[in-house]
Amino acid sequence: MSDALVIESTADAVRTLTLNRPSALNSFTQAMHHALMDALERAAADAGVRALVLTGAGRGFCAGQDLADPAVAPEPGGAAKDLGDVIHRFYRPLVLRLRSMPVPVVAAVNGVAAGAGANLALCADLVLAARSASFIQAFAKIGLVPDTGGTWLLPRLVGRARALGLGLLGDKLPAEEAERLGLIWRVVDDAALAEEAQQLARRLAAMPVKALVATRTAFDAAQALDLEAALAQEARMQGDLGRAHDYQEGVAAFGARRAPQFTDR
Repeated sequence: MSDALVIESTADAVRTLTLNRPSALNSFTQAMHHALMDALERAAADAGVRALVLTGAGRGFCAGQDLADPAVAPEPGGAAKDLGDVIHRFYRPLVLRLRSMPVPVVAAVNGVAAGAGANLALCADLVLAARSASFIQAFAKIGLVPDTGGTWLLPRLVGRARALGLGLLGDKLPAEEAERLGLIWRVVDDAALAEEAQQLARRLAAMPVKALVATRTAFDAAQALDLEAALAQEARMQGDLGRAHDYQEGVAAFGARRAPQFTDR
């Protein structure tokens, strides 16, 4: 196993990023934040990448923030650490980068996804979880509120009542229950997770990626719009996409009864 904090690999236009601190359940340090952001920026800038898979090495996806990291660890008798500054410097740009990737993002959750790790996974476009995986909003256990986009994501995914239940109680949510609640896309057998995630990402990579990313943008933006404004947004986006190569190719392929070759990104 590489000693890199984030392992990068590419096959069939799919870039896979693997968080790689397995002995600490891939919990975040400042160094791992930098490594992941750099890897995401490389993927975003690489025209050959058409889908992204994010997963974790070892027996867990990500246990959230490493509380021993000097950026957050309280010092007896010392000044309190500014956790808000940690959010602004690390978690905020990470969430915004993930939610604005120019390609679809698949999270493959193996084992525990806790705290920031749970919400990191939920920032992906599609979340696959191993049957043994679990999600824990662990923040209240240490006197904090959900971060890494959790306050925005959870009510939108499962509604206010369930979001409050998850955030206030901090109970472990098994993957199958997360699927039932609509928190994640799908549960798969543990042994099948890696291949299922790659198959899903390859499928997305072969699709009109520009339109898929626009769909994400439209759904997110529409949450703050009324119907009339959402319809106007759809018209603007459809106008742009209708002038792009992939629409022309899709229509031509449909008429010729052949497989389309999408290239826009």
